[in-house]
This record gives sequence, structure tokens and C-alpha cells, in this order.
Amino acid sequence: MQTDPGYYDYWPYDKRPKITWPNGAKVAFWVTPNIEFYELEAPANPSRKAWPQPYPAIAGYGIRDYGNRVGHMRQMQLLDKYGVRGSVSLSTALCDHHPEIIRLCQERDWEFFSHGIYNTRYTYGMSEEQEREMIRDSIESIYKHTGQKCAGYLAPALSHSDHTVDLFAEVGTELFGDEAGFYTCDLFHDDQPTPIHTRSGKKFVSIPYSLEMNDTIAYVSNKVTPRQYGKMIKANFDRLYQEGEESGTIMCIPTHNYQVSCPHRLKAYEEALEYITGHSDVWVTTGREIASYYMQNCYEQSVADIAAKQGGKSL
Repeated sequence: MQTDPGYYDYWPYDKRPKITWPNGAKVAFWVTPNIEFYELEAPANPSRKAWPQPYPAIAGYGIRDYGNRVGHMRQMQLLDKYGVRGSVSLSTALCDHHPEIIRLCQERDWEFFSHGIYNTRYTYGMSEEQEREMIRDSIESIYKHTGQKCAGYLAPALSHSDHTVDLFAEVGTELFGDEAGFYTCDLFHDDQPTPIHTRSGKKFVSIPYSLEMNDTIAYVSNKVTPRQYGKMIKANFDRLYQEGEESGTIMCIPTHNYQVSCPHRLKAYEEALEYITGHSDVWVTTGREIASYYMQNCYEQSVADIAAKQGGKSL
């Protein structure tokens, strides 16, 4: 019986090789706006309904459309103010539905990584070939519309399968070589990057994407107030900043333009951004830049340390 997913080895947080971020930063900080497209009438999936209410789900669809019409502009202006380049977790159908949003992100040199095609089409129940084709389509769409070779992946609506990591690594390499398809946000298991097993043997890494700091988890699942959410972000940063004195950590704020950008929530988010970016020894960056730096400077010593702690076993 398998007792864990098998994507990575157990690797205690204590006494790992030291991570030194550029310019001696204690924390690598990235913001991941999930810019998504939801279908009003999505294809049925046996494992999960797209909407909790019967068709037409105007309330659910409408607030998500608000995110792309209004909320996106609010958050973009805020990130501009504090010098944060977004790492867009992109429903790639948005390239066709709202190319103007893609252009605005491109003008700011934001990163685009794949979040599937539609956030109402889940990986659940797909065959391996169907998932491979969905991943390929999303990567090709990003390249076609932005010229970026997609480096990262977050499964649509977090609907991860047993093959997701392997397929993304393989398809990225098939399309663009090793400069694409080399990090995942889907595993949620650490505050530092982690080397990941792939069946192809490709060098691959998990980059922390925090569900605890995710605005949808905070507001919808945990029912926190905007003021409390702002306090949570600051407390999360303070701890990672403290630990970053010993070895570099990562802080991620995953956002949704129909959540954090609502007028009554924006001030708390802005105050948290102002607080974090007000520290000089923070690397304000993107997911691709974090993953690339780690792969070039830390990956091999991490693999060696894991092997030593596993009694000689290695990736």
C-alpha cells in the first residue's frame, strides 16, 4: 500500500543546505494572480460540478466575470505601485476570451504559467492521453499568445492526477526543451523548493504555492475578515523572514481578482504588500525566476543532501 504520493522524499526542514537568494535576500516573494475563465455551462464531470446551483449559475459566473472586468485592473494597479510583477496562474482560454488582459500583463513583463484551459474543466476522470493533450494545448496557447515558454503548472481548480507532474515535465520538454516545464505549484508541502521525482528523469522542482495565504481559501473556506487576512499575511511573512536569516525561504500570495480585489478587501491586501516590500532584503520576483535560480544554484546540493539522509538513495 502506498503511504504517500511518491513525488518527493521525506527531507526534514532542519539542517538542509543553505539557500542564499540573490543579493542575500532572506525571502523570495512572489504573487500569483489566478486569472481564470469559467464557463456558464461547462461540460459535466462525474467527480465535481462546476457550479453548486442549477443552470444558469448567474451569481457564481457574474462575480468571476467581475474579476476579469474590474478586479483585475485594481490588482494590477496595486502590484504596479509596489513593484511586484505577477506570476499569472492562467486559464489559457483567457487568451481567446480576453486578449486585452494578456496584453496588459505582457506590458508589465509578468510571467504566465499554466492553470489548464478553463477552470470549469477538471482533470478528474481524464485518461492520461486526455490530460496530456490538455496540458499541451495550454502550453502551446501561452507560447502562441505571449512568446513565453511555459515553465510552471497548477492544475485547473487544483484537480491534480497521479500523472500531472510527469506529463507537464514531458510535454514541456517535447515542445521547448529543458527551458520549459520544470516547476509545479501543485504539492503544497514545504516553505522551500523541493526536488521532485519524474518518470522521465527530468530535473524538476516544486515551488511553494500557499493554500493558507490563498485568498479564496481565506475568504470562502475559512471565513476570515479582510483585516484578519491582512494580519495573516504579515504574520506569515514575519516567520519566513525570521527563518530566512538561516536559509532562504519562499512566500507566495495566491490571489483571485474576484476575491482580493473587491473594494472592501483591497486595503488590507495593500497594507500587507506595503509591509512586505518595505523590507530591503526581500527578493520580489516570479515563479520562473525562483525555480530557475534554484535549479542552477541549489538543486544538486539538495539532491545530494536528500540522498545522504535517505542512506544513499537519490533521485
